[in-house]
Amino acid sequence: MPLEHKQMATLLTTADRRLAGQSLRKILPRSAHATWTPAAGRRDPVDILLESGRHRIASLLPVLYDRMRASPFAFYRGAAAIMAADLANTPVAGLWVQACGDCHLANFGTFASPEGTPVFDVNDFDETLPAPFEWDIKRLAASFAVDALARDLGEKAARHLAAAAVQSYRRHMQELTRLDPLTSWRSRVDVADVLDGIDDEKLRARELLRLNTATRAGHAGYPGLIEKVKGRWRIKEKPPLIVPLSGQRDNTHEIVARTAFESYALSLPEERRILLERYELADVAFKVVGVGSVGTFCAIGLFVTRDDETLLLQLKEAQTSVLAPYAGPGMYRNQGQRVVVGQRIMQTVPDMFLGWTEDRGDDQHCYVRHLKDSRLALVGTGLAEGALPYHATLCGVTLARAHARSGDPARISGYLGTGMAFDTAIANFAVAYAAQNQADWRLFQEAIKAGQIAASGV
Repeated sequence: MPLEHKQMATLLTTADRRLAGQSLRKILPRSAHATWTPAAGRRDPVDILLESGRHRIASLLPVLYDRMRASPFAFYRGAAAIMAADLANTPVAGLWVQACGDCHLANFGTFASPEGTPVFDVNDFDETLPAPFEWDIKRLAASFAVDALARDLGEKAARHLAAAAVQSYRRHMQELTRLDPLTSWRSRVDVADVLDGIDDEKLRARELLRLNTATRAGHAGYPGLIEKVKGRWRIKEKPPLIVPLSGQRDNTHEIVARTAFESYALSLPEERRILLERYELADVAFKVVGVGSVGTFCAIGLFVTRDDETLLLQLKEAQTSVLAPYAGPGMYRNQGQRVVVGQRIMQTVPDMFLGWTEDRGDDQHCYVRHLKDSRLALVGTGLAEGALPYHATLCGVTLARAHARSGDPARISGYLGTGMAFDTAIANFAVAYAAQNQADWRLFQEAIKAGQIAASGV
């Protein structure tokens, strides 16, 4: 992040920093964000996808492309590299934050804090990097427009949802500006409070029931993922999504995974390392992950105590951020460390087992985290499907809180202002970019039909 931002945050008062942000409107009017026009010589989106695929597991690329062709929104989820190249050619005010890098509505969700309390937050950081704040908010707003149009809700609804996300971002950034730094840093989105605020009584009751059920199930462990066979714990095989690495004739991947888990422990704070050492690595398995990450190396490690207490950790490959060619490489050569540091900055309650693997002399960097509880994640999915306007507001609030932890909320708030000029501009951009995404999706489908890209399901 540019040094002058940190200097202004410490040398000027909140009021002065807000005025500094407001003065940026003279340099870049908020209305300048409204338009989307492809840059002259814009790269073929299919070429960008093929280039990013060269660094992934080749045998899994058809699975990735099959998932992406399902809908314009599925394509959008897997096309972060395409939009990063496009965003690099859009105007920015010069206000940088620790950006998510792949900020869309499906990358927000519910998970348990270390104390077991369900919280709502950004939950994907594979592309995180310091970057202009507009890049995240534009990708988030466009995701609601893309999703609305894919659901045949119409352009008016698409524009309204995009504006709702931006408006909530702007308003919450103003609220955070009025807080002292410590209170702002500690603020979080409690899921129970969120659900209590839903106006639809049936939806509220359904989601609260789902939350309570998922929370109780989470405390019970992993009955659907692990089993004890002949006195030994193992990860249940669910081919082709979960495939055991232990006991294979070619044990290369098992050795890689076990070595990575060993080196990961070195990145943990000492007190967390002491906790992890109370478990022993009992089994490892390969796992196919979500749309945007299909083709990267991912493994699950099952850790067990002598008293049969279990812990599941996920090892995931971290490649260079899609923002790096345009925002710079960042200060961490180890991409796993880049992801971990970014997550620790943006999340209020990051995973207590979050860490990265040490360099083994190759370019495969990984990070480790608690395996996500899919049952809790369904709570966020229910919100997205049943109450899109509410979900848009929630994501905007959450992104503002995440950005305020690294950026200067006063300067950002000063630039955004109290009216709807910025909201309207970004909503217009979102609808225009949704049309671009639709066109890119069609090109992608044509490439599949022409045999340029192989796509097959699992």
